[in-house]
Amino acid sequence: MSHTSRVATAPPPRAGVRAWLGLAVLLLPTVLLFLAMTVLFMATPFIAADLGPSGGQVLWINDIYGFMMAGFLVAMGSLGDRIGRRRILLAGAAVFGAASVVAAYAPNAEVLIAARAAMGLGAAALMPATLSLTAVLFRDERQRGVAIGLWAASVSVGVAVGPLVGGLLLESFWWGAALLVGVPVMALVLVAVPLLVPEYRDPDAGRLDPLSVLLSLGALLPFVYGVKKVAETGPSVLSVAAVVTGVVLAAVFVRRQLRLDEPLLDMRLFANREFSGSLAVYMLAAIALGGVYLLFTQYLQLVAEQTPLRAGLWILPAAVVLVLVSVVTPIIARRVRPATVIAAGLLLSVVGYVVLTQVDAVAGLPTLIVGFYVLYPGIAPAMALVPGMVIGSAPPEKAGAASAVESTASDLGVALGVALLGSIGTAVYRLRMADAVPEGVPAGEAAAASDTLPGALTAAEGLPAELGVAVTASARAAFTSGLNTAAVVAAVLSAAAAVLAVALLRRVPPTGAAPAEGRSEDVEEPEERRVGAQM
Repeated sequence: MSHTSRVATAPPPRAGVRAWLGLAVLLLPTVLLFLAMTVLFMATPFIAADLGPSGGQVLWINDIYGFMMAGFLVAMGSLGDRIGRRRILLAGAAVFGAASVVAAYAPNAEVLIAARAAMGLGAAALMPATLSLTAVLFRDERQRGVAIGLWAASVSVGVAVGPLVGGLLLESFWWGAALLVGVPVMALVLVAVPLLVPEYRDPDAGRLDPLSVLLSLGALLPFVYGVKKVAETGPSVLSVAAVVTGVVLAAVFVRRQLRLDEPLLDMRLFANREFSGSLAVYMLAAIALGGVYLLFTQYLQLVAEQTPLRAGLWILPAAVVLVLVSVVTPIIARRVRPATVIAAGLLLSVVGYVVLTQVDAVAGLPTLIVGFYVLYPGIAPAMALVPGMVIGSAPPEKAGAASAVESTASDLGVALGVALLGSIGTAVYRLRMADAVPEGVPAGEAAAASDTLPGALTAAEGLPAELGVAVTASARAAFTSGLNTAAVVAAVLSAAAAVLAVALLRRVPPTGAAPAEGRSEDVEEPEERRVGAQM
Protein backbone atom coordinates (compact mmCIF):
# COMPACT_ATOMS: atom_id res chain seq x y z
CA MET A 1 0.00 0.00 0.00
CA SER A 2 1.36 3.40 -0.94
CA HIS A 3 2.06 6.07 1.63
CA THR A 4 -0.63 8.29 0.12
CA SER A 5 -3.27 5.57 0.37
CA ARG A 6 -2.25 4.75 3.93
CA VAL A 7 -2.58 8.40 4.97
CA ALA A 8 -5.94 8.72 3.27
CA THR A 9 -7.46 5.77 5.12
CA ALA A 10 -5.79 6.14 8.53
CA PRO A 11 -8.30 7.10 11.23
CA PRO A 12 -7.81 10.59 12.66
CA PRO A 13 -6.41 10.80 16.20
CA ARG A 14 -8.84 11.03 19.12
CA ALA A 15 -8.73 14.16 21.23
CA GLY A 16 -7.55 14.10 24.83
CA VAL A 17 -8.33 16.01 28.01
CA ARG A 18 -6.67 19.21 26.82
CA ALA A 19 -8.92 19.40 23.78
CA TRP A 20 -12.04 19.06 25.94
CA LEU A 21 -10.74 21.78 28.24
CA GLY A 22 -10.13 23.92 25.18
CA LEU A 23 -13.70 23.29 24.05
CA ALA A 24 -15.00 24.37 27.47
CA VAL A 25 -13.17 27.68 27.05
CA LEU A 26 -14.53 28.13 23.51
CA LEU A 27 -18.09 27.50 24.67
CA LEU A 28 -17.97 30.35 27.20
CA PRO A 29 -17.81 33.19 24.64
CA THR A 30 -20.35 31.33 22.47
CA VAL A 31 -22.87 31.44 25.33
CA LEU A 32 -21.98 35.04 26.03
CA LEU A 33 -22.32 36.28 22.45
CA PHE A 34 -25.94 35.15 22.24
CA LEU A 35 -26.69 36.17 25.81
CA ALA A 36 -25.54 39.66 24.84
CA MET A 37 -28.18 39.76 22.09
CA THR A 38 -31.06 39.32 24.57
CA VAL A 39 -29.78 40.53 27.94
CA LEU A 40 -30.28 44.19 27.02
CA PHE A 41 -33.99 43.75 26.30
CA MET A 42 -34.66 43.75 30.03
CA ALA A 43 -32.44 46.78 30.65
CA THR A 44 -33.97 49.03 27.97
CA PRO A 45 -36.49 50.78 30.28
CA PHE A 46 -33.72 51.55 32.77
CA ILE A 47 -31.44 52.86 30.01
CA ALA A 48 -34.27 55.02 28.68
CA ALA A 49 -34.82 56.53 32.14
CA ASP A 50 -31.09 57.14 32.73
CA LEU A 51 -29.80 58.32 29.34
CA GLY A 52 -32.99 59.72 27.80
CA PRO A 53 -32.48 58.34 24.28
CA SER A 54 -34.87 59.14 21.44
CA GLY A 55 -37.16 56.43 20.07
CA GLY A 56 -34.79 55.81 17.17
CA GLN A 57 -31.80 55.61 19.50
CA VAL A 58 -33.57 53.01 21.65
CA LEU A 59 -33.98 50.83 18.56
CA TRP A 60 -30.32 51.24 17.62
CA ILE A 61 -29.15 50.42 21.14
CA ASN A 62 -30.90 47.06 20.83
CA ASP A 63 -30.30 46.38 17.13
CA ILE A 64 -26.80 47.60 16.34
CA TYR A 65 -25.10 44.63 18.06
CA GLY A 66 -26.80 41.95 15.95
CA PHE A 67 -26.63 44.23 12.90
CA MET A 68 -22.82 44.52 13.06
CA MET A 69 -22.38 40.87 14.00
CA ALA A 70 -24.35 39.61 10.98
CA GLY A 71 -22.70 42.07 8.60
CA PHE A 72 -19.08 41.22 9.46
CA LEU A 73 -19.30 37.43 9.97
CA VAL A 74 -18.21 36.39 6.47
CA ALA A 75 -15.34 38.91 6.34
CA MET A 76 -14.08 37.90 9.79
CA GLY A 77 -14.39 34.17 9.07
CA SER A 78 -12.35 34.48 5.89
CA LEU A 79 -9.83 36.75 7.62
CA GLY A 80 -9.37 34.10 10.31
CA ASP A 81 -8.57 31.49 7.65
CA ARG A 82 -5.82 33.80 6.40
CA ILE A 83 -4.19 35.25 9.51
CA GLY A 84 -5.09 32.54 12.03
CA ARG A 85 -8.38 31.65 13.69
CA ARG A 86 -6.98 31.78 17.19
CA ARG A 87 -5.50 35.20 16.50
CA ILE A 88 -8.81 36.58 15.23
CA LEU A 89 -10.62 35.02 18.21
CA LEU A 90 -8.29 36.69 20.69
CA ALA A 91 -8.61 40.04 18.91
CA GLY A 92 -12.38 39.72 18.99
CA ALA A 93 -12.33 38.86 22.71
CA ALA A 94 -10.23 41.94 23.48
CA VAL A 95 -12.52 44.24 21.45
CA PHE A 96 -15.67 42.73 22.95
CA GLY A 97 -14.41 43.02 26.53
CA ALA A 98 -13.18 46.61 26.16
CA ALA A 99 -16.37 47.69 24.39
CA SER A 100 -18.47 46.08 27.14
CA VAL A 101 -16.81 48.29 29.74
CA VAL A 102 -17.39 51.42 27.64
CA ALA A 103 -21.03 50.46 27.09
CA ALA A 104 -21.65 49.76 30.79
CA TYR A 105 -20.44 53.24 31.77
CA ALA A 106 -21.72 55.12 28.71
CA PRO A 107 -22.62 58.73 29.64
CA ASN A 108 -25.11 59.13 26.77
CA ALA A 109 -26.99 57.19 24.11
CA GLU A 110 -24.47 57.99 21.35
CA VAL A 111 -21.57 56.42 23.25
CA LEU A 112 -23.71 53.40 24.14
CA ILE A 113 -24.66 52.83 20.49
CA ALA A 114 -21.02 53.11 19.38
CA ALA A 115 -19.90 50.71 22.12
CA ARG A 116 -22.63 48.20 21.21
CA ALA A 117 -21.48 48.42 17.58
CA ALA A 118 -17.91 47.60 18.68
CA MET A 119 -19.27 44.67 20.71
CA GLY A 120 -20.96 43.38 17.55
CA LEU A 121 -17.70 43.68 15.63
CA GLY A 122 -15.90 41.70 18.33
CA ALA A 123 -18.66 39.10 18.27
CA ALA A 124 -18.31 38.75 14.48
CA ALA A 125 -14.62 37.93 14.97
CA LEU A 126 -15.35 35.48 17.80
CA MET A 127 -18.32 33.55 16.44
CA PRO A 128 -16.90 31.74 13.36
CA ALA A 129 -13.59 31.21 15.16
CA THR A 130 -15.21 29.33 18.06
CA LEU A 131 -16.89 26.88 15.67
CA SER A 132 -14.00 26.39 13.26
CA LEU A 133 -11.50 25.91 16.13
CA THR A 134 -13.83 23.32 17.62
CA ALA A 135 -13.45 21.37 14.36
CA VAL A 136 -9.66 21.75 14.64
CA LEU A 137 -9.61 20.37 18.19
CA PHE A 138 -11.62 17.26 17.29
CA ARG A 139 -10.54 15.36 14.18
CA ASP A 140 -12.33 12.14 15.16
CA GLU A 141 -15.79 12.37 13.59
CA ARG A 142 -17.68 11.01 16.59
CA GLN A 143 -15.93 13.30 19.04
CA ARG A 144 -16.41 16.24 16.71
CA GLY A 145 -20.14 15.49 16.47
CA VAL A 146 -20.45 15.60 20.26
CA ALA A 147 -18.31 18.75 20.47
CA ILE A 148 -20.35 20.60 17.84
CA GLY A 149 -23.54 19.43 19.55
CA LEU A 150 -22.28 21.06 22.75
CA TRP A 151 -21.40 24.19 20.76
CA ALA A 152 -24.95 24.31 19.36
CA ALA A 153 -26.36 23.78 22.86
CA SER A 154 -24.31 26.70 24.15
CA VAL A 155 -25.97 28.96 21.54
CA SER A 156 -29.42 28.05 22.85
CA VAL A 157 -28.28 28.51 26.44
CA GLY A 158 -27.16 32.05 25.64
CA VAL A 159 -30.43 32.95 23.93
CA ALA A 160 -32.55 31.42 26.70
CA VAL A 161 -30.77 32.74 29.79
CA GLY A 162 -30.27 36.29 28.49
CA PRO A 163 -33.62 37.63 29.77
CA LEU A 164 -33.24 35.67 33.00
CA VAL A 165 -29.71 36.95 33.68
CA GLY A 166 -30.79 40.48 32.79
CA GLY A 167 -33.72 40.32 35.19
CA LEU A 168 -31.60 39.00 38.05
CA LEU A 169 -28.86 41.60 37.57
CA LEU A 170 -31.28 44.48 37.27
CA GLU A 171 -32.93 43.55 40.55
CA SER A 172 -29.61 44.01 42.39
CA PHE A 173 -27.48 46.41 40.27
CA TRP A 174 -27.74 49.19 37.68
CA TRP A 175 -28.30 48.53 33.99
CA GLY A 176 -24.60 48.53 33.16
CA ALA A 177 -24.11 45.31 35.14
CA ALA A 178 -25.95 43.46 32.37
CA LEU A 179 -23.18 44.52 29.98
CA LEU A 180 -20.24 43.90 32.32
CA VAL A 181 -21.05 40.18 32.62
CA GLY A 182 -18.90 39.53 29.54
CA VAL A 183 -15.71 41.14 30.84
CA PRO A 184 -14.48 38.30 33.11
CA VAL A 185 -15.43 35.74 30.44
CA MET A 186 -13.33 37.49 27.81
CA ALA A 187 -10.46 37.87 30.27
CA LEU A 188 -10.50 34.11 30.81
CA VAL A 189 -10.56 33.53 27.04
CA LEU A 190 -7.51 35.76 26.55
CA VAL A 191 -5.57 33.78 29.17
CA ALA A 192 -6.74 30.20 28.52
CA VAL A 193 -7.12 29.97 24.73
CA PRO A 194 -3.38 30.38 23.96
CA LEU A 195 -2.66 27.55 26.42
CA LEU A 196 -5.33 25.09 25.26
CA VAL A 197 -6.26 25.80 21.63
CA PRO A 198 -3.84 25.45 18.70
CA GLU A 199 -3.53 28.08 15.99
CA TYR A 200 -4.82 27.16 12.55
CA ARG A 201 -4.75 29.00 9.24
CA ASP A 202 -4.59 28.32 5.53
CA PRO A 203 -1.00 28.97 4.40
CA ASP A 204 -2.15 29.08 0.75
CA ALA A 205 -5.02 31.50 1.29
CA GLY A 206 -3.28 34.41 -0.41
CA ARG A 207 -4.01 38.07 0.18
CA LEU A 208 -7.31 39.49 1.30
CA ASP A 209 -9.25 41.27 -1.47
CA PRO A 210 -10.40 44.63 0.00
CA LEU A 211 -13.10 45.12 -2.65
CA SER A 212 -14.63 41.74 -1.78
CA VAL A 213 -14.72 42.73 1.88
CA LEU A 214 -16.48 45.99 1.01
CA LEU A 215 -18.94 44.18 -1.24
CA SER A 216 -19.76 41.62 1.45
CA LEU A 217 -20.44 44.40 3.92
CA GLY A 218 -22.34 46.37 1.30
CA ALA A 219 -24.55 43.33 0.67
CA LEU A 220 -25.19 42.18 4.23
CA LEU A 221 -25.45 45.46 6.15
CA PRO A 222 -28.17 47.12 4.01
CA PHE A 223 -30.06 43.82 3.69
CA VAL A 224 -30.11 43.18 7.45
CA TYR A 225 -30.97 46.85 8.10
CA GLY A 226 -33.87 46.72 5.64
CA VAL A 227 -35.22 43.47 7.07
CA LYS A 228 -35.10 44.85 10.60
CA LYS A 229 -36.88 48.04 9.54
CA VAL A 230 -39.63 46.05 7.82
CA ALA A 231 -40.10 44.11 11.05
CA GLU A 232 -40.21 47.27 13.17
CA THR A 233 -42.28 49.70 11.10
CA GLY A 234 -43.51 47.80 8.05
CA PRO A 235 -42.38 48.27 4.42
CA SER A 236 -41.20 51.74 3.45
CA VAL A 237 -39.22 53.27 0.61
CA LEU A 238 -36.07 53.27 2.76
CA SER A 239 -36.38 49.67 3.98
CA VAL A 240 -37.24 48.27 0.54
CA ALA A 241 -34.41 50.25 -1.06
CA ALA A 242 -31.98 48.87 1.55
CA VAL A 243 -33.05 45.27 0.85
CA VAL A 244 -32.80 45.77 -2.93
CA THR A 245 -29.37 47.37 -2.54
CA GLY A 246 -28.20 44.41 -0.47
CA VAL A 247 -29.47 41.90 -3.05
CA VAL A 248 -27.83 43.76 -5.97
CA LEU A 249 -24.48 44.03 -4.18
CA ALA A 250 -24.73 40.37 -3.18
CA ALA A 251 -25.02 39.47 -6.87
CA VAL A 252 -21.97 41.61 -7.64
CA PHE A 253 -20.12 39.96 -4.74
CA VAL A 254 -20.90 36.46 -6.01
CA ARG A 255 -19.83 37.35 -9.54
CA ARG A 256 -16.52 38.73 -8.29
CA GLN A 257 -15.85 35.68 -6.13
CA LEU A 258 -16.35 33.36 -9.11
CA ARG A 259 -13.75 35.31 -11.10
CA LEU A 260 -11.06 35.64 -8.43
CA ASP A 261 -8.25 33.10 -8.03
CA GLU A 262 -8.22 33.82 -4.29
CA PRO A 263 -11.85 34.66 -3.38
CA LEU A 264 -12.93 35.96 0.00
CA LEU A 265 -15.65 33.29 -0.01
CA ASP A 266 -15.18 30.23 -2.22
CA MET A 267 -18.57 29.97 -3.96
CA ARG A 268 -17.71 26.42 -5.02
CA LEU A 269 -18.63 25.40 -1.48
CA PHE A 270 -22.28 25.90 -2.42
CA ALA A 271 -21.97 23.31 -5.19
CA ASN A 272 -21.64 20.71 -2.44
CA ARG A 273 -25.11 19.31 -1.82
CA GLU A 274 -24.43 18.69 1.86
CA PHE A 275 -23.17 22.25 2.39
CA SER A 276 -25.95 24.11 0.55
CA GLY A 277 -28.71 21.70 1.57
CA SER A 278 -27.95 21.84 5.28
CA LEU A 279 -27.79 25.66 5.14
CA ALA A 280 -31.17 25.84 3.36
CA VAL A 281 -32.79 23.54 5.92
CA TYR A 282 -31.36 25.48 8.86
CA MET A 283 -32.36 28.84 7.43
CA LEU A 284 -35.99 27.79 6.91
CA ALA A 285 -36.14 26.42 10.46
CA ALA A 286 -34.58 29.64 11.81
CA ILE A 287 -37.12 31.79 9.92
CA ALA A 288 -39.98 29.83 11.47
CA LEU A 289 -38.59 29.89 15.01
CA GLY A 290 -37.32 33.50 14.91
CA GLY A 291 -40.70 35.01 14.11
CA VAL A 292 -42.71 32.82 16.48
CA TYR A 293 -40.21 33.33 19.32
CA LEU A 294 -40.73 37.10 19.06
CA LEU A 295 -44.53 36.78 19.18
CA PHE A 296 -44.31 34.15 21.95
CA THR A 297 -42.34 36.45 24.26
CA GLN A 298 -44.68 39.35 23.52
CA TYR A 299 -47.72 37.19 24.34
CA LEU A 300 -46.16 36.17 27.66
CA GLN A 301 -45.64 39.77 28.75
CA LEU A 302 -48.44 41.71 27.04
CA VAL A 303 -51.29 39.20 26.89
CA ALA A 304 -50.56 36.78 29.76
CA GLU A 305 -49.20 39.70 31.84
CA GLN A 306 -46.02 37.91 32.98
CA THR A 307 -43.12 40.01 34.26
CA PRO A 308 -39.90 39.84 32.22
CA LEU A 309 -38.31 37.66 34.89
CA ARG A 310 -41.27 35.28 34.97
CA ALA A 311 -41.26 35.17 31.17
CA GLY A 312 -37.62 34.14 31.29
CA LEU A 313 -38.45 31.43 33.80
CA TRP A 314 -41.21 30.09 31.53
CA ILE A 315 -38.67 29.82 28.70
CA LEU A 316 -36.00 28.12 30.82
CA PRO A 317 -37.43 24.54 30.92
CA ALA A 318 -37.76 24.46 27.13
CA ALA A 319 -34.18 25.70 26.84
CA VAL A 320 -32.99 22.93 29.17
CA VAL A 321 -34.73 20.32 27.01
CA LEU A 322 -33.22 21.89 23.89
CA VAL A 323 -29.76 21.63 25.41
CA LEU A 324 -30.30 17.98 26.32
CA VAL A 325 -31.57 17.15 22.83
CA SER A 326 -28.60 19.01 21.30
CA VAL A 327 -26.22 16.84 23.32
CA VAL A 328 -28.01 13.54 22.61
CA THR A 329 -28.57 14.19 18.89
CA PRO A 330 -24.93 13.56 17.76
CA ILE A 331 -25.03 10.24 19.61
CA ILE A 332 -28.22 9.22 17.79
CA ALA A 333 -26.69 10.40 14.50
CA ARG A 334 -23.96 7.77 14.86
CA ARG A 335 -26.55 5.11 13.95
CA VAL A 336 -29.31 7.07 12.18
CA ARG A 337 -28.80 9.23 9.11
CA PRO A 338 -28.66 12.97 9.97
CA ALA A 339 -31.43 13.71 7.46
CA THR A 340 -33.80 11.42 9.35
CA VAL A 341 -32.92 12.91 12.74
CA ILE A 342 -33.24 16.51 11.51
CA ALA A 343 -36.52 15.82 9.70
CA ALA A 344 -37.99 14.11 12.78
CA GLY A 345 -37.12 17.13 14.93
CA LEU A 346 -38.61 19.57 12.43
CA LEU A 347 -41.83 17.55 12.22
CA LEU A 348 -42.01 17.72 16.02
CA SER A 349 -41.75 21.50 15.66
CA VAL A 350 -44.65 21.39 13.20
CA VAL A 351 -46.77 19.77 15.93
CA GLY A 352 -45.79 22.54 18.34
CA TYR A 353 -46.66 25.27 15.82
CA VAL A 354 -50.04 23.62 15.21
CA VAL A 355 -50.70 23.73 18.96
CA LEU A 356 -49.96 27.47 18.91
CA THR A 357 -52.68 27.97 16.33
CA GLN A 358 -55.16 27.03 19.09
CA VAL A 359 -53.99 29.62 21.66
CA ASP A 360 -56.65 32.11 22.73
CA ALA A 361 -56.37 35.50 24.42
CA VAL A 362 -58.22 34.73 27.65
CA ALA A 363 -56.82 31.49 29.06
CA GLY A 364 -54.21 30.65 26.44
CA LEU A 365 -51.09 30.48 28.61
CA PRO A 366 -51.15 26.69 29.20
CA THR A 367 -51.68 25.99 25.49
CA LEU A 368 -48.97 28.48 24.58
CA ILE A 369 -46.46 26.85 26.93
CA VAL A 370 -47.27 23.32 25.75
CA GLY A 371 -46.86 24.34 22.11
CA PHE A 372 -43.58 26.12 22.77
CA TYR A 373 -42.18 23.24 24.82
CA VAL A 374 -42.88 20.92 21.87
CA LEU A 375 -41.65 23.14 19.04
CA TYR A 376 -38.54 24.66 20.64
CA PRO A 377 -36.56 21.42 21.17
CA GLY A 378 -37.61 20.31 17.68
CA ILE A 379 -35.00 22.58 16.10
CA ALA A 380 -32.23 21.11 18.30
CA PRO A 381 -31.24 18.31 15.87
CA ALA A 382 -30.72 20.85 13.09
CA MET A 383 -28.80 23.14 15.47
CA ALA A 384 -26.61 20.25 16.61
CA LEU A 385 -25.91 18.60 13.23
CA VAL A 386 -25.94 21.38 10.61
CA PRO A 387 -22.78 23.17 11.86
CA GLY A 388 -20.84 19.90 11.74
CA MET A 389 -22.20 19.06 8.30
CA VAL A 390 -21.26 22.51 7.01
CA ILE A 391 -17.75 22.26 8.45
CA GLY A 392 -17.34 18.62 7.38
CA SER A 393 -18.33 19.33 3.78
CA ALA A 394 -15.74 22.10 3.40
CA PRO A 395 -11.96 21.65 3.07
CA PRO A 396 -10.19 22.14 6.43
CA GLU A 397 -8.52 25.36 5.26
CA LYS A 398 -11.97 26.82 4.42
CA ALA A 399 -13.58 25.94 7.76
CA GLY A 400 -13.49 29.53 9.03
CA ALA A 401 -15.35 30.86 6.00
CA ALA A 402 -17.76 27.90 6.11
CA SER A 403 -18.59 28.44 9.78
CA ALA A 404 -19.10 32.16 9.08
CA VAL A 405 -21.59 31.30 6.33
CA GLU A 406 -23.43 28.97 8.74
CA SER A 407 -23.60 31.68 11.41
CA THR A 408 -24.72 34.25 8.84
CA ALA A 409 -27.48 31.93 7.59
CA SER A 410 -28.68 31.48 11.16
CA ASP A 411 -28.67 35.23 11.90
CA LEU A 412 -30.35 36.09 8.60
CA GLY A 413 -32.92 33.36 9.17
CA VAL A 414 -33.88 34.81 12.54
CA ALA A 415 -33.96 38.36 11.12
CA LEU A 416 -36.13 37.24 8.19
CA GLY A 417 -38.39 35.36 10.57
CA VAL A 418 -38.89 38.47 12.69
CA ALA A 419 -39.62 40.50 9.55
CA LEU A 420 -41.84 37.97 7.78
CA LEU A 421 -43.82 36.46 10.64
CA GLY A 422 -43.73 39.69 12.64
CA SER A 423 -45.20 41.55 9.66
CA ILE A 424 -47.88 38.86 9.26
CA GLY A 425 -48.77 39.14 12.93
CA THR A 426 -48.92 42.93 12.69
CA ALA A 427 -51.06 42.82 9.54
CA VAL A 428 -53.56 40.44 11.14
CA TYR A 429 -53.64 42.59 14.28
CA ARG A 430 -54.41 45.76 12.33
CA LEU A 431 -57.02 44.00 10.21
CA ARG A 432 -58.80 42.67 13.28
CA MET A 433 -58.58 45.97 15.16
CA ALA A 434 -59.97 47.98 12.23
CA ASP A 435 -63.48 47.00 13.32
CA ALA A 436 -62.81 46.06 16.95
CA VAL A 437 -62.10 49.43 18.61
CA PRO A 438 -65.17 50.20 20.77
CA GLU A 439 -67.29 53.25 20.05
CA GLY A 440 -66.53 56.25 22.23
CA VAL A 441 -62.72 55.91 22.06
CA PRO A 442 -61.14 59.25 21.00
CA ALA A 443 -59.51 59.30 17.56
CA GLY A 444 -55.93 59.54 18.86
CA GLU A 445 -56.31 56.64 21.24
CA ALA A 446 -58.19 54.63 18.60
CA ALA A 447 -55.34 55.12 16.11
CA ALA A 448 -52.75 54.02 18.69
CA ALA A 449 -54.84 50.99 19.65
CA SER A 450 -55.25 49.99 16.00
CA ASP A 451 -51.49 50.14 15.33
CA THR A 452 -49.84 47.89 17.93
CA LEU A 453 -50.70 46.00 21.10
CA PRO A 454 -48.36 48.13 23.27
CA GLY A 455 -50.07 51.22 21.82
CA ALA A 456 -53.46 49.79 22.72
CA LEU A 457 -52.42 49.00 26.29
CA THR A 458 -51.00 52.51 26.72
CA ALA A 459 -54.14 54.08 25.26
CA ALA A 460 -56.36 51.97 27.51
CA GLU A 461 -54.66 53.38 30.62
CA GLY A 462 -56.00 56.85 29.82
CA LEU A 463 -59.57 55.73 29.13
CA PRO A 464 -62.49 55.24 31.54
CA ALA A 465 -62.29 51.85 33.23
CA GLU A 466 -64.98 50.03 31.25
CA LEU A 467 -63.82 51.41 27.92
CA GLY A 468 -60.17 50.65 28.75
CA VAL A 469 -61.03 47.03 29.56
CA ALA A 470 -62.86 46.68 26.25
CA VAL A 471 -59.94 48.12 24.26
CA THR A 472 -57.46 45.85 26.08
CA ALA A 473 -59.58 42.73 25.47
CA SER A 474 -60.01 43.52 21.77
CA ALA A 475 -56.31 44.27 21.30
CA ARG A 476 -55.20 41.08 23.02
CA ALA A 477 -57.63 39.02 20.96
CA ALA A 478 -56.34 40.65 17.76
CA PHE A 479 -52.71 40.03 18.74
CA THR A 480 -53.48 36.39 19.52
CA SER A 481 -55.05 36.00 16.07
CA GLY A 482 -51.80 37.30 14.60
CA LEU A 483 -49.86 34.73 16.64
CA ASN A 484 -52.19 31.96 15.43
CA THR A 485 -51.69 32.97 11.79
CA ALA A 486 -47.91 33.27 12.15
CA ALA A 487 -47.85 29.80 13.71
CA VAL A 488 -49.57 28.40 10.60
CA VAL A 489 -46.87 29.94 8.37
CA ALA A 490 -44.15 28.65 10.71
CA ALA A 491 -45.62 25.15 10.55
CA VAL A 492 -45.51 25.24 6.74
CA LEU A 493 -41.89 26.49 6.75
CA SER A 494 -40.82 23.85 9.23
CA ALA A 495 -42.53 21.11 7.22
CA ALA A 496 -40.80 22.38 4.06
CA ALA A 497 -37.47 22.24 5.88
CA ALA A 498 -38.16 18.63 6.89
CA VAL A 499 -38.89 17.71 3.27
CA LEU A 500 -35.71 19.46 2.09
CA ALA A 501 -33.67 17.62 4.72
CA VAL A 502 -34.84 14.26 3.39
CA ALA A 503 -34.51 15.30 -0.27
CA LEU A 504 -31.07 16.94 -0.10
CA LEU A 505 -29.31 15.27 2.82
CA ARG A 506 -30.51 11.67 2.59
CA ARG A 507 -27.15 10.48 1.24
CA VAL A 508 -25.19 11.78 4.22
CA PRO A 509 -24.24 8.67 6.23
CA PRO A 510 -24.50 8.31 10.01
CA THR A 511 -21.44 9.79 11.71
CA GLY A 512 -20.56 6.34 13.02
CA ALA A 513 -20.28 5.00 9.47
CA ALA A 514 -17.11 5.01 7.43
CA PRO A 515 -16.71 8.36 5.64
CA ALA A 516 -17.83 8.26 2.04
CA GLU A 517 -15.21 8.69 -0.64
CA GLY A 518 -14.58 12.30 -1.43
CA ARG A 519 -15.71 13.73 1.88
CA SER A 520 -13.33 16.18 3.52
CA GLU A 521 -12.72 13.86 6.48
CA ASP A 522 -11.06 11.31 4.16
CA VAL A 523 -7.84 13.27 3.98
CA GLU A 524 -5.57 13.72 6.92
CA GLU A 525 -4.85 17.31 7.82
CA PRO A 526 -1.46 18.42 6.45
CA GLU A 527 0.89 19.16 9.28
CA GLU A 528 1.99 22.47 7.84
CA ARG A 529 -1.58 23.81 8.10
CA ARG A 530 -1.45 23.65 11.87
CA VAL A 531 0.55 26.75 12.63
CA GLY A 532 1.97 27.65 15.98
CA ALA A 533 0.25 24.92 17.97
CA GLN A 534 1.50 25.64 21.45
CA MET A 535 0.00 22.73 23.27
